[in-house]
Amino acid sequence: MLQHGHHAVQVDSRTCLLEPGSAVNAPRDACGQSPVHLAAQAGHAFFLLWQLQAGADLNQQDAFGEAPIHKAAKIGSLECLSLLVASDALIDLRNKNGQTAEDLAWSCGFLQCAKFLTTVKHTQNMKSSEQSNCSFNTNNCGLLPKNKRAYGNVDNSDGKKQRSDGLLC
Repeated sequence: MLQHGHHAVQVDSRTCLLEPGSAVNAPRDACGQSPVHLAAQAGHAFFLLWQLQAGADLNQQDAFGEAPIHKAAKIGSLECLSLLVASDALIDLRNKNGQTAEDLAWSCGFLQCAKFLTTVKHTQNMKSSEQSNCSFNTNNCGLLPKNKRAYGNVDNSDGKKQRSDGLLC
């Protein structure tokens, strides 16, 4: 409550999330939590989205090493987790206890959130694996057909195909 003249004014915790001109990444409390941390740990997806659109660092870690994704996992907010993942939050960030958001969701009993994060992790690992295969083995990336065309199949008059090296197929 703030005293303004003779009237007491109720200050909602969300008010500080919407302060015009405030630095969205500036720590707001002794624990180093920024407005985006506060939005995630309160499960306020709308305010979280507003902060992200205002340029908030969604991977900023507080004094406990926790990013907003950890906060959302601890309260079981699937909506906030989905928003953070869609915004490319790092799901493998570890807090000072070495826990990821997925670990926290499991330990807090939020199974739906934990399974969601597990699925996201597996999907990201598969994409990463495919990209590393692609960079080292160009045959798996669609370049092989182009190389085959370099041999140039030419139709022979008897219906057999002749390769550019002169051999018949």
